[in-house]
Amino acid sequence: MIRVPIYSLICVLASLAGGQGIAAAERQTEPYAVNLEELQWGPPAGGNGSPLGLRTARQGVDPVTGGVTYYAMFPAGTHFDLHWHTHDEFVVVVSGSVVIELGDETHELHAGAYLVIPGGMNHSWDVPDTGEVIILVRRAGPADFNYVAQ
Repeated sequence: MIRVPIYSLICVLASLAGGQGIAAAERQTEPYAVNLEELQWGPPAGGNGSPLGLRTARQGVDPVTGGVTYYAMFPAGTHFDLHWHTHDEFVVVVSGSVVIELGDETHELHAGAYLVIPGGMNHSWDVPDTGEVIILVRRAGPADFNYVAQ
């Protein structure tokens, strides 16, 4: 049996870790940085409950949950019909303002606001006539849209 002093073992483990974190070959996510003005927006879309002119810029998909991260740009004066998603949704208002109906409450949100929409919660968006809004969305699982009849 080989005996190694605990201090030596700690030193060896620390040197192997090297402060580098997970090795690049083991990493599932690649480093990424983008400025808002560099986004590659998709073509205007919408209809069937989502605002006409809605544009999105997909940033990535979580390899474990299938949750997507994307920017969405809603034109001024548009409305996103009442709907819900299976998975939680995490949103940051990047620019502009938006009014969201979240369950039984209404919130007026401005640039910098953060919002958590639990899975299964009804919500809708209204964008003021004063200008477009851009939001950054991260989903806890695959995206789905379940519209609520009103």
